[in-house]
Amino acid sequence: MATYQYRAGLQNVGSYQVSGKPFASTVTAPASGATNFHKFDFPSVTKEITIINNHATQDKPVRVAFAHFGLDANYILVHPMKNGVGPTTLNVKATELYVMSNDSATPSVSVYASLTNIPIERVNNASPSGSNWSGSLGVG
Repeated sequence: MATYQYRAGLQNVGSYQVSGKPFASTVTAPASGATNFHKFDFPSVTKEITIINNHATQDKPVRVAFAHFGLDANYILVHPMKNGVGPTTLNVKATELYVMSNDSATPSVSVYASLTNIPIERVNNASPSGSNWSGSLGVG
């Protein structure tokens, strides 16, 4: 008789109902450029990501994308926390995140992620490029 081995996957509701494991990191976002970016590799699939642009003295936004090619066209601008602007929180499944400055500035960027117990191997190979839905419409 065969036995079923239960494994958490992308459609596993329980993985998103419980509190996530914390991931936190602060980096300096590189200046805008074709090869300049910082890549966050998450140890497991995220359930939520919060991005904080710590550049409070000037309005210097950072670009955030889910693939490095997305930093050219399919990115989100995260503005500094000032004048009522708060952190940007995304309720998304991801295994990596890319950031770079929107110009020549190099602001500090903090990323906090709530992680599921879903291994990144369950997401990789989800697209033709093999990683993080890269090549999907609107990703990169």
